[in-house]
Amino acid sequence: MKKLYILPMFCCLFTISLWSQNSDTKKADRHFDRFEYVDAIDAYEKLIRKGKANSYVYRQLAIANYKTSNFEESEQFFKRYLRNNRNAPAEDYYTYSQTLLSNQKTEDYKKAMLDFSEKAPGDSRAKAFLENPNYLEDLKSMTPRFELNPLSLNSEYSDFGAYEYGGKLYFLSTRNETRKTYGWNKQPSLDIFVADNVGGTFKNSKEIEGEINTKFHEGSVAITNDGSTIYFTRNDYLNGNYRKDDDGVNHLKIYKATLVNGSFQDIEDLPFNDVSFSNANPALSPDETKLYFSSDRPGGYGASDLYMVQIKEDGSFGEPRNLGPAVNTERRENFPFIDQENTLYFSSDGHLGLGGLDVYYAKVDSGSFLPPQNLGSPLNSNADDFAFTYNGNIEKGYVSSNRTEKKKGKVIDNIYRANLVHPLEQTSLLVEVVDAKTEKFIENAQVIFYDEDQNEFSRNRTNASGVSKNFLPTDQKFDLQVNMSDYESQSISLRIPETQMLIRVALEQELSETEAELLILQERIFFEYDDATIRPEAALELDKLILILKENPELNIKVISHTDERGSKAYNMELSQRRAENTVNYLVETGIDSTRLSSEGKGKSEPVNSCDSGCSEAEHEENRRSEFEVVE
Repeated sequence: MKKLYILPMFCCLFTISLWSQNSDTKKADRHFDRFEYVDAIDAYEKLIRKGKANSYVYRQLAIANYKTSNFEESEQFFKRYLRNNRNAPAEDYYTYSQTLLSNQKTEDYKKAMLDFSEKAPGDSRAKAFLENPNYLEDLKSMTPRFELNPLSLNSEYSDFGAYEYGGKLYFLSTRNETRKTYGWNKQPSLDIFVADNVGGTFKNSKEIEGEINTKFHEGSVAITNDGSTIYFTRNDYLNGNYRKDDDGVNHLKIYKATLVNGSFQDIEDLPFNDVSFSNANPALSPDETKLYFSSDRPGGYGASDLYMVQIKEDGSFGEPRNLGPAVNTERRENFPFIDQENTLYFSSDGHLGLGGLDVYYAKVDSGSFLPPQNLGSPLNSNADDFAFTYNGNIEKGYVSSNRTEKKKGKVIDNIYRANLVHPLEQTSLLVEVVDAKTEKFIENAQVIFYDEDQNEFSRNRTNASGVSKNFLPTDQKFDLQVNMSDYESQSISLRIPETQMLIRVALEQELSETEAELLILQERIFFEYDDATIRPEAALELDKLILILKENPELNIKVISHTDERGSKAYNMELSQRRAENTVNYLVETGIDSTRLSSEGKGKSEPVNSCDSGCSEAEHEENRRSEFEVVE
């Protein structure tokens, strides 16, 4: 693989159970303990063929295959190991769950995470999962923020850790075939390479000038704004001295070098390094007063944590400070990067993700980082996605990934250009759709959001609970339209808030022809004395009628108008006809075809209230009316 072999000590997540080791596993264990996982897998599999396999062998094979991204094999060996070991450590269940996640076996992943949560209820990963066991649906429904394209400089070897500076692209690669191969994955040791920007494409890759690259691993870099200083990762090796701790393990360190006559020289060991633990993946703050990095030093929360150290005006360093439990988990956090807005980007397999390492970002508030947010697909995948660098001024960055489109394809790291297509900040918007009359949830209702230019932004459906979960750019305006067969559509305009929002949409059922006829027969409008003008309150009633007619184009109606009993018969007949015609004209002006309409004035011949003995003004008004009749 991968970035993992830059951080060998960051991956020692498992405590080997000595009770199962024996003389048969000695050779395989030696390879495993040296991180020579390819040879370890071969040696353990020989034991299986010889009939000498046990739970310990299956566990070692599961872990070794996991380390080398052979997730299908890892899953099978974990199943053999866990089948008869229900008392296995909680961390084994977590790693097993990650193989299932990488293999996209969602339901099995959830079961494994429940087993892990039962064994480690206080673990931050368990708590996060139990709070939202269906979080994968949320991640998959997020609006894609980036568009990814692989770089042409990728090779048949692992290439990753792209960092653009001064029109050049710095990256890491195992393509130098003269280097000694590394037992983790049988690829050469890592070197730092530089490529030129030629017409928008990075070409002419070559090793970085100077004294940085050695026969051992070199890792990710950070360069000061003036280009005079580079910080980089390397095995603990300086001036020919390759150091190991008391257990014989060589760790990683962060070094810095100075640009002299076009090449980096004068390499210095940073003061917070130590022979007994690793520091790696340097990243500078925009003002260059802080250096962020990953480390497995004592006192952290997990396998590797993110730290920050102050760079003082005289160039000296303060004491490293852990970024805390909001950022760090019991697993791996590494590859930090800080953009111009002081937003932190990093990779983790401890926060809820899509599989393997995912890229997250965390905003700063009052000097502390807020809880990280997953950047979603396609930047993240079910594989390892890491070493994300980003320039907000041009909305472009780079991410590394060992994803492959082929099942059981060759797993190597490649670099992808990531172009921003939608804002990073998104808000979860829940749309709950119910029947307006019964208030029952409506499943499978169509939920569409249109942007300010009326372009369709997203389309979704409500679930069995009548809810559609949508992620939309924060503080932008949208029009929401909800559609469902046999219901009237409804539209709402809104601005997306910063925090999660619930919108309840109650849909009215469309009227059947019979229901429409009944409503039409109930409609009635009234007029002022000796007047045929449509009153404002009458117009509101007519607008309701118009909706019914538009939704039922097969219906035709007749307007029948009346007067009160005052005045002559001839005058009232003429007045009622004017009232009928004005009513028809209002309907026509608002879009109803005149061929569907007819009218008749009845004068004072059909009063609602007989006024032989006198009528109140209210009773007279009830007689001054237009009514509606459905006709063939």
